[in-house]
Formats: sequence, C-alpha cells, structure tokens
Amino acid sequence: MVPLAERARKILLHEQRTNHADVAVMGGLASFFSRWASDAASHPQAQRLAAMFADYATLDPMQRVARVRSALALLADVPPPSKTGERARGRDTEDTETRAERRGNHPHSGLRHDIASPGSAGAHHASPDDPSPRRDPSTVQPGGVSVSSRGDLAPGGPAARSPSPNGRASTKPTTKPKDATTPEKASAATAKALTTKASPPVGEYLLDADVTAVPSVGPVMAEKLGRLGIRTVRDLLYHLPREHLDFSALHKIADLPFDETVTTLGVIWEVENVRAGRVVRTIAKISDDTGSLRAVWFNQPYLQKQLPRGAQIVLTGVKQRFGNSISFTVKSHELPEQGDLINTGRLVPVYPLTEGLSAKSLRRATKWVVDRCASLVTDYLPLSVRQSARLMSLPEALAEYHYPASGAALHRARTRLAFDELFLIQLGMLARRANWRSGERAPSIDIPRNAILAAGPTHDASPARLEREEQAGQPSPLQESAKMEIGLRETTLPLSSFAGEGAGGWGLWGAAQLASATCFESSLPFALTDAQRRVIGEVLDDMARTEPMIRLVQGDVGSGKTVVAAAALLAGALCGYQGALMAPTEILAEQHVRGLTKMLAPFGIQVVGLLGNQRAGARREALAQIASGQAQVVVGTHAVIQEGVNFARLGVAVVDEQHRFGVEQREILRRKGGDLTPHLLVMTATPIPRTLALSVYGDLDLSVIDQMPRGRLPIITRWRAGARREEAYALVAHEVAQGRQAYIICPLIEESEALEAKAAVAEFERLKTEVFPHLRLGLVHGGLKNAEKDATMRRFRDGEIDILVATAVVEVGVDVPNATVMVIEDADRFGLAQLHQFRGRVGRGEHQSYCYLLSEDAGANARERLTAIESTTDGLRLAEEDLRLRGPGEFFGTRQSGLPELRVAELTDAELVALTRCEAERLWQSDPFLNSSANRLLRDRVAIFWQGFMGQ
Repeated sequence: MVPLAERARKILLHEQRTNHADVAVMGGLASFFSRWASDAASHPQAQRLAAMFADYATLDPMQRVARVRSALALLADVPPPSKTGERARGRDTEDTETRAERRGNHPHSGLRHDIASPGSAGAHHASPDDPSPRRDPSTVQPGGVSVSSRGDLAPGGPAARSPSPNGRASTKPTTKPKDATTPEKASAATAKALTTKASPPVGEYLLDADVTAVPSVGPVMAEKLGRLGIRTVRDLLYHLPREHLDFSALHKIADLPFDETVTTLGVIWEVENVRAGRVVRTIAKISDDTGSLRAVWFNQPYLQKQLPRGAQIVLTGVKQRFGNSISFTVKSHELPEQGDLINTGRLVPVYPLTEGLSAKSLRRATKWVVDRCASLVTDYLPLSVRQSARLMSLPEALAEYHYPASGAALHRARTRLAFDELFLIQLGMLARRANWRSGERAPSIDIPRNAILAAGPTHDASPARLEREEQAGQPSPLQESAKMEIGLRETTLPLSSFAGEGAGGWGLWGAAQLASATCFESSLPFALTDAQRRVIGEVLDDMARTEPMIRLVQGDVGSGKTVVAAAALLAGALCGYQGALMAPTEILAEQHVRGLTKMLAPFGIQVVGLLGNQRAGARREALAQIASGQAQVVVGTHAVIQEGVNFARLGVAVVDEQHRFGVEQREILRRKGGDLTPHLLVMTATPIPRTLALSVYGDLDLSVIDQMPRGRLPIITRWRAGARREEAYALVAHEVAQGRQAYIICPLIEESEALEAKAAVAEFERLKTEVFPHLRLGLVHGGLKNAEKDATMRRFRDGEIDILVATAVVEVGVDVPNATVMVIEDADRFGLAQLHQFRGRVGRGEHQSYCYLLSEDAGANARERLTAIESTTDGLRLAEEDLRLRGPGEFFGTRQSGLPELRVAELTDAELVALTRCEAERLWQSDPFLNSSANRLLRDRVAIFWQGFMGQ
C-alpha cells in the first residue's frame, strides 16, 4: 500500500511543478487515478481520489490547485514509509510533507503556537488572515513574547519558520536559550492543548496557491506583483485599497455639471478615431432619455473596436467646454453587459501600484480573487467577540473592503479590519505584561508610607502589611499607629525603627547610617505637587506586592518625574534592595547622579554612576560596589545592562525617556534581578494622548503627572516671521547681559541645496562673527562625537557658554535653570511635540523665560501648529493636536513605539481603541494566554501579527 501511495504523491508533486497543466502522466490525471484506484482498492481514499480527478481536465487553474492540494492531504493519512523509502522518494516529496506537517495538515504533526520575538531575525510583515503560525517546536528565539511549554506566553519562543511579508514561512535556523522551559515541565493537559490542531479547510490550500493561478495573471504581471510583495492568492486578497473613489452616483446626461468628475450611463451610437498630429482621439456619441454627449478618449485607438454600437456604457469623467464645443473627457468606462462594474459606476478601489502595473489590470485580478476566494478565509475572532463588538465576519469584511456595495458597507468593513489590527495589538500588550508578572516573584517593598510622604498618618496601613500582622496573631506598633491621625510633621519616628525585608533587617547595609533620617518629602527643598504625591502613592502600592510593578509615569517637561523615581529608589533601599536608573545619554545620566545624590544624601544612600567618561580604575571600583551591594543606587546609560554589571540584589529598575529604549532593553534589565524580578518604573517626558498610550504602552500601568511645580512662571511664547528675527536677538542679548543664558536651535547640521533651512554650523559662524561677537557661543549637533557633545553641554551647564547653538540633540538635555531664552529657527520644520520639548529646556529657574518660534514661510499646516504652541503650554493638549495633524507614525515613530504601520486602523480613533482594549481585557480574563480551543485560531493569529510587526 505504501508504494502505491508514494507513486500517487510523486505524480501530484510533478503536476505541481508543471503548473497544473495536466501533463504529469500520459492521458492526464483523470486516467491515472482511475487506474490507481483499481490497483489501490484497499486504500481508504481510493474511490474518493478517483472521483476527485474525474473532471480534472475541465477545471480552471485555481480549481486544479485545490484538487491537487486536497489529494496530497488525503494521501498523508498513510503512515510514513521507512527511512530508505523516504530517501528514495526524493527531495521534492520530503519537502512537501515537511511543509504539510509544519502547516498543521499532517495528522501526526504536533504544534506549539507562539507569539514570537518582536526583534527576531526573519520576522517580517505577515498577511493578516493567516489563521495559524506554523512553527518548529524545537527552536526558539530570545527576547520576545511567546507561548512557552507551560502554556503561557513567555519571553522567547519558536520562530524557525517566521512568516514572510506575505504569510509564507522562512526556514532560517534559530538557537535555543539556556533558560528555555522544557516540554517535560508541561502538564499533560497543557501539552495536549498545545499539540492538538485541526487541519485547516481546503480553502486554506487554495489561498496559498501561486498568484499565477488567477486567470488574468501571467508571468510578466506576477513579476510586477512580486515587487509589491504579492506572490500568492492570499497576498492578493490582502492587498487592500488605500482609498475608494465614489463613482456610484449616476447622473442623467442633461444634468451633468461642468468641471466635476461625475458618472453617467448611456447607449453607444457612433464611434470614430480622429487624428491630429500624434494625438489620436476616440470620439463616441452617447445618449440617454434626457440628451446626448460627445465622449472623448485620448490615444486609445483600439477602443473603436471594443465599443459596440447599441451597447450600454457607464462613463466616469469631466464635462468641459472647448471653444464652441462641449465634450466629456473620459477617465474610466465599463460595459455593464460584459460583467460587473469594476472601474466605474460604483465605489472604485484605489490600490498601491508599481511601475508597469495598471490600476485596471490589478482591479480585474483582485475582483476575481474576491469573488472566488474571500469566502475561503477562516475567521479567527471568537464569535463572542464579534457579537459583543457587533462586527461583520472576516470574509465579508474583506469582500466589502475591496468592492463595497455602499458607503455603509465600506464603513462596516473598515471597522472590522481596523478592530482586528488594534485588537491584536492589545492582546500582544496584555501578553507582554503577563509575561513580566508571571515570571519570578518581585520583592515586597512595603515600607511605612510616612517614610516617603509627609502628610497622612504616622505609619501607613497598607493592606499587605496589615494582612501580615493579622496573620501573626498580635497587634504591632504599625497597626496601632495606623489608627493615629497625627501627621508626620507633628510626630516622627526615625527610619532606623523600621527593619526592611532585606537580609539582616537593612539587608546589604546597616541601619546606623539612616538613624537621623525622617521623611523623604520633608527633606526636599521644595513642596511636592498633589499630582506627584498621587503618583508616588500609586508606585508604593505597586511595590508593596510581590507581583512585579510595570508602570509608566508620564509627565510634561519639568513636571518632576525624577522625584517620583527617587522616591521609588529610596523605598527599595530602605528595604535592603538596590535600584538602577537607565538614561539615554551620558550627560542626562550625569545629571541624574547629581540630582539623586542630593535627594538621597539625608538617608545615607550611596549613588554610583556607570558613565562612559570614567577611568578604568573608577569603573572597576563601581562594578565592585555594585556586585557587593555597597552601591545602593546605580545610574548609567546602556552600560547598566551590559555584561559584567552584576547586582547583588536589584529590586527597583527605572528607565528614563522610555521611548529611547525598546522592550528588549527592558527585558535585559529585568534579568539583572537574578532570582527576583525587579519592580519596573519607566518615565517619559513626551505627553502622549491616552488613545496612543493604550497602544504604545498598553503593557504598562499608566500614571500621569498633570501638574507643574508651584510657583513656576509660564514660558512666554512668540511666533515671529523671519524678518522679525532681530526682536529675538535683542532679547537674547538682554538676558545674557542680566547673567542668563540662551539656546538657538537649527533644523540642519550643514547647509543643503535642496532645503532652505538654517544650518547649525553656518549659523554658529554667522552669529559668532556678526550678531554676538562679544559673547561666548558653543555648538552642539549630531555629527560630533559623544565626548565633544558632552563636553560642550557641560560647559553650557556650568555657565562657561552664553549661547548654545544646537540641532535637535538638545531635545532631551540637561537641566540648566539659568537658561531663559529658546530661539527656534525654521520652527515650521518641527512637530508640535518636538517644539514643546525644546521649549521645556527653559523655564526651569526663578526667572521669566521666553520661547521665540521663527519661520520664514510656513504653510497652512505649519501655521496651525505654530498657532497652537503659541497659545498653550499644556503638553497633553499639544500632543493631541499633534497626533491629529500628523498621525501616530510621525508623532511617535514606528521604530520607537514598536507598532506596525497600520494599514486600516487609526490610533486617533479613540472610541475604537477603547473598544478593542475593553474586549481584549474581557477575553484575557476569561482565557489568559488564549489556551482554550475556542481561541486557538486567535492565539495563532496574535503570534503571527506580533512576530511580523513588533520588531524593536
């Protein structure tokens, strides 16, 4: 029986190689399988295969593809032959069976389904409909979100066959990390859930057919489609229109307006070609019951034979007057009696094209695929989600999005496809958060609240601490003091009276050095805002639990995020745990070292910096202090997460300017905690609208510092045309004369012939020699070495430079309270968020500060931006306006956010973002990690989506 089955397989494989031309055997496949069924009468599928190929010669290419793939799947039911037989079958047969098994079609195959590494090699844009990722369970990739053998979505996962930009798999090998969970640790139930996979319907094979199976697509057109990433029928089905032209409203000929693109229907009466030099006009007389018109096509003489007299025609074009004559210049036309309207008379799709590929030919191909293949797509969304969100089915949405029956149908289709993209993002974010929290337990950093905040009871009655005291069976001083109403400013206890949870009370350091300390807030030279106190409270509540904190603190420039970080690091130190703060630049790291040292000095906390300008001896000493635990707080750039940096007991990790780092860096920092997962606090000074934050930072809990420190003077912002530049220069000179400093920002480093914008190098020389010859100027731009940039920034910080000429490198810079003027050249070239960041470099001291926006020739959109920033200093309002004007891609940057460039969804759609978040959380609560059989297709889809799009 096995040799007969192998013979049939070989014939079918040969039929595939010959492009289904029915020449694999003499007499065709119908004759072959008729004879084969007689010889293999005992085969359970013999008669079915004979019947399947009885009419093979009469089928179109797509139907032949489906028959051959279905037959190969049926033949796979026979047990595999011996190894000798396998070798004898040849490479093509082996590859086909391997593909079938990896797709989940082989009855003996077992699959693990993974949300693969965002940053994995070979991860590409996957087509959105593929219902299941096909993986080799023996390989994993580090640093991503995946389904582990425990059944949860854990960091690192199989990705041996990562999808290509069109949904096919790549066979690049990957390596298995040492800490990968082994299958032996999985429970029997979980193992069964991970390995049970039903074969996809026959339609899935059809969708994977080569695009040349579409009748109108030949080798030449297939090559052009390949440039667009279209290689299979599935790819063509998912080549979505970027917009639709509304040619659906039919006008009577007598009612056609002049100079507007409109559509009409009439009967062809006469057709002729008229030559005038090299121009050929095809002129047709078209009429309806209200009148007639003269329709004109240019340089398409073949139309004279294609437009039969007496036939109906639908025309889209423009009615125009030329001298004494009126004609209708045709943009597109179709003869409804010859088939469906595709190019006119409806909502016409507009597709992305490539050189040599016409819109009409592509529409013809997509219409064929939509009509015959959209219904074959498997809908991976659970019915409960579709019903709750009132969504149409995926096959219907695809069909209507290509060729909608009406505007309402297009809206419903767009909603469904946009929902899918946002929903998959939300599920991936929930998996990412669950991975962080489902790993090793975090230290319980549960200290008296009044050790940090001044107001409130003498000691904090946090639920975690009270619960432990109740379990001990006796009241403690903490329980008694929690009932007191006396504020800390009236009655204080030394911190040495509290023994943290670290080894030996104070853990790695003794309590003696803290004996005189009282309260963090009381030790500060300024008062905390209510927003800072609220956020600190949220952070302390998180850190009191053994579930790792993963919280984002978002605050405007100068809102006081560093104080929140200092409070978290102090709380960890008081409980005997080390803290780490990672900053994006050396100079910002230096600033944090100085700031944290001042704030934590009253508590005897030692802050150590890991900086690039350290000498070898100083670095060795710092590494030794970190490894021994003598360094309680460590501050640095990426150096903090490099190999060789070993923490004794890392309990709190802070990431400043989160958008400058990726998920991978966060994960490395997490692993620095050893057996414990450190509590993670990430901070950003870029105000982000909540709709965008739910997607960009959907894996984080969000805290917002929405108040500025008391007594800070608002920055006076003025937008001036270039001719009024002297006003800004006069203010700069005045402020420097008063002992203060200024920034002048330029958009370019060097002058460009293509761009008429101020260049920092040339502007620096001009200002130095012509405008401010008696002042001290410095220059900073991205073309300088880091050491040069840092040296200049230090000189400016220390008051050795009066005016700093710079490019956007100072968007995230040092805190210079003495700087009071910000001048931004060609301000129209920057986005609102960036302009607001620049403005935030001043206004940090006690003196009034100013920001001048200079623009020579701002367009309408730029004027809108400049007006907005001139009128308000509210960063969140400006961020929402910036998101509206520029979209999420430019606003935040796809690379930085790790988000896909969504093809249908808009992150500005607050209602839909909120809906997908709600539905994702509801589903996740009922089925964490989507392990149930009802959600298996969705889990597979999330895996492909994240592997293809979430590279960071």
